Amino acid sequence: QVQLVESGGGLVQPGGSLTLSCTTSERTVAKYRMGWFRQAPGKEREFVASISQSGIISSVANSVKGRFTISRDSAKTTVYLRMNSLKFEDTGVYYCAAGHAPPDFDFWGQGTQVTVSS
Repeated sequence: QVQLVESGGGLVQPGGSLTLSCTTSERTVAKYRMGWFRQAPGKEREFVASISQSGIISSVANSVKGRFTISRDSAKTTVYLRMNSLKFEDTGVYYCAAGHAPPDFDFWGQGTQVTVSS
């Protein structure tokens, strides 16, 4: 059973920063590609960022490139999404996910709400 627990969401002003965390087991991070997705109200869930099992290869969506960074800790139990220069359109529920191989993600967390508002 793969468990993913997100935290770190909240209310932030435009231009602000937040760091989301996805806590799981070392086995999960070593075995699966990890990713972040988001879903805005009334919209479909969209890819935000991913990081490979090795931690060497990462990818971010064009809409967040240069502002968001995905990383993981050395203990391989937490995956982070550092979000800078937040915009109104970054508002949504952010989900952590784990997958065997691209493009699929097989396991999902419950999500954490991020609201960008003045």
